Amino acid sequence: MPLTFVRVLSAEPLDPPRMRIVFTNGEEREIDLSPYIATGPIFEPVRTDPDFFRAVVVDGGTLTWPNGADIDPDVLYYGGAPPWAQAIHQSETFPS
Repeated sequence: MPLTFVRVLSAEPLDPPRMRIVFTNGEEREIDLSPYIATGPIFEPVRTDPDFFRAVVVDGGTLTWPNGADIDPDVLYYGGAPPWAQAIHQSETFPS
């Protein structure tokens, strides 16, 4: 049986930072994107400009914005830590 990945099918911006997301398995969720857009210059307009927040599109099953910011669908679906938080945790766990 082939492995099926759950991706974003559609996204409806609500009051920032909330988004209603429909996944490819039919599941619908209202998700607070705060943890995913909290840091980084690429997410600054997503955080601070409601019109830019609403400019989200679904590209290849991923939430994306016009400046190249995106949020991995696995993080959204499975509720994992955002990649920037994982990198911090890994550097604390495995110092170089």
